[in-house]
Amino acid sequence: MLHFWEEPCISGKNGSGAVFFSGCALRCCFCQNESIANRNFGKEISPERLAEIFLNLQEQGANNVNLVTAGHVLPWVIPALESAKPKLHIPVIYNSGGYELAEILHELDGLVDVYLPDFKFFDSATAQNYAHAPDYPEIAEQALAEMLRQTGMPVLKDNLIQQGCIVRHLVMPGHRHESIALLQHLAGTFGTDTFLLSLMAQYTPVQNQAYPELNRRITKMEYQSVLKTAGKLGFLGYCQEKSSAKSEYTPDFHLQGL
Repeated sequence: MLHFWEEPCISGKNGSGAVFFSGCALRCCFCQNESIANRNFGKEISPERLAEIFLNLQEQGANNVNLVTAGHVLPWVIPALESAKPKLHIPVIYNSGGYELAEILHELDGLVDVYLPDFKFFDSATAQNYAHAPDYPEIAEQALAEMLRQTGMPVLKDNLIQQGCIVRHLVMPGHRHESIALLQHLAGTFGTDTFLLSLMAQYTPVQNQAYPELNRRITKMEYQSVLKTAGKLGFLGYCQEKSSAKSEYTPDFHLQGL
């Protein structure tokens, strides 16, 4: 699909050529794409067909090919990219939850132009509680280091990203101090000019009896305190209006055209 709700440098005016893959390496209890992440909604296609989809998106005027959560199907995605890449004149974006092994990402070197990872959690207990992945902070940091090694500094042309890395962080209710600690750590480890930061306010609660503290939206104070820290640290990138926390911004998935 042409996706118009990504960061401005990704969606632009024509939209991002998003390809959503069924399944996910994480099991976040607040997932907004639960139907495809956990319920295996999808359709089997061949690498050859996948390559055709990439090229079709380019023909539709997409600003990029945006691979959304492809890590667990890379043995099929990589040959599709290898086939399509010589014919693509738009960048390939790897859109990820951040829970990626660096040695696996190494296989994408030269095939991906822009990495778009989440950095969801800084505390291993939070990662265990909400995503069953206590090693998430360590794995995500190693993955980010490999992504930055491959792409280098962000490069934009006509306000559209062509190369580099955008790190997303979703501010969650009751966890602003963890978000602030994460930004401080990223600034100290990687600097504030090696990637663009996308600070997200779109947390949309799903009724969760196991974690009632997540059954609310974030407050203006929570988001503004994290945003203020990002500014003081010197990060460049994007922030969201709190009005983005709506279910309407979640794509309506269908299998047409596959």
